[in-house]
Amino acid sequence: MKLKKTLSILAVVVFAVACTTTNPFTGKQTLALVPNSQIFPMAFQEYQSFLTEHKVVKGTADAQRITTVGQKIAAASERWLTANGYAGYLENYQWEYNLVEDPAVNAWCMPGGKIVFYTGILPIAKNEAGIAAIMGHEVAHALANHGQQRMSAGQLQSLGAVAGNIALSKDPKNQQIFNQAYGIGTTVGVMLPFSRNHESEADQIGLTLMAIAGYDPIVAAELWQRMKANAGGNAPPEFLSTHPSSDTRINNITAWAPQAKAEARKFGVTTFKK
Repeated sequence: MKLKKTLSILAVVVFAVACTTTNPFTGKQTLALVPNSQIFPMAFQEYQSFLTEHKVVKGTADAQRITTVGQKIAAASERWLTANGYAGYLENYQWEYNLVEDPAVNAWCMPGGKIVFYTGILPIAKNEAGIAAIMGHEVAHALANHGQQRMSAGQLQSLGAVAGNIALSKDPKNQQIFNQAYGIGTTVGVMLPFSRNHESEADQIGLTLMAIAGYDPIVAAELWQRMKANAGGNAPPEFLSTHPSSDTRINNITAWAPQAKAEARKFGVTTFKK
């Protein structure tokens, strides 16, 4: 029992000490052990390496649509940030949007605004508004510095493991118990919920961005209904996943969509494309 209490206290302390920056979209203090001035150049280099190793689709209607929608979402984010007192927030971002030939149903964004859509996700997106829903989510990850937070959290998780092993260096039996408990406990109890929270944040922020860009945010719920159908019941239990379940996302998005539209109306947007 004493060991469990020690582990709990250690986990809380370790993950609390690095709350040093404020997320402009949520107002929350967030993990930021590694500055973006270091992260962005590494991300940009990794992105270019990825593009050289994969087939980038150029000159097609789909490729142009990815770029066009991306630019609209990025412009919407700049409008929101400027209106809310964060002019200049995007100064070091370098937006880039590429469509890559790959059957995977996926899209992602690296820190600093480097985005990839796989061709495999286009049938699920279905149309321009569906692409905007995905794009809004991915851009939101970049704007909220989720990559920076994940890197920081991983460093803290490792630091906690080292500290625990040093403290128990003369007690091999309890050291082994600690390593097993700490690994499972911090993954299931901290890191996975941390990741799921990021996904929900990106969903909510993305709805606002796509609405300001002129797209109906309820399309994002329809997108996740198609994602759920495509998965065919193969998703892991939510508590063991880095992402919320499709049902959770559909319910959240449906609840948040009216708020996103209301926010967009502040920017003079009164019609929303589906």
